[in-house]
Amino acid sequence: MGPRTNGRITAKTVQVIGEDGQNLGIMQTAEALQMAQDKGLDLVELNAAGTPPIVKMMDFGKYKYEQKKRANEAKKKQKTIEMKEVWIKPFIEENDLQIKLRKVFEFLDEGNKVKIAVMTHGSKRVLAMGKDAIPGLFAHVVELIGERGTLESRSKPDERTKSIVIAPAKPAK
Repeated sequence: MGPRTNGRITAKTVQVIGEDGQNLGIMQTAEALQMAQDKGLDLVELNAAGTPPIVKMMDFGKYKYEQKKRANEAKKKQKTIEMKEVWIKPFIEENDLQIKLRKVFEFLDEGNKVKIAVMTHGSKRVLAMGKDAIPGLFAHVVELIGERGTLESRSKPDERTKSIVIAPAKPAK
């Protein structure tokens, strides 16, 4: 809802700050409200928890407009990080792995996180051998990624799909 203004301020006395930021002292709410109306301004409650509450004389419409403008500017500057996903097999050939890693590097360069997941389906024999090969495969992938990304998390041991998450490396300052 925002701060209370004008007639919605319920305190009997308030600490008043003028439109120029000068402290006008403690006065009755009705007196402060009349002062603000004489100047064509609104009385806006800044800190309701204070004793007495702190209010300021200002143009409330202009204040709301500036707040909205600041929020939009902050939203524009905000960078959203997406999670991209690359699937590999437990017994992937080195050449095929390099091709997959090219895509991983592309995602990391764009500033996105990459989830590298291993397909663990097939015959029981392949699954049994694959489970032993996955930790070594992940270690090899992290080694190949090197300085371009950092290992952020691993899947839990009891999860069905084994995966790691790689975050882009922080740029050196």
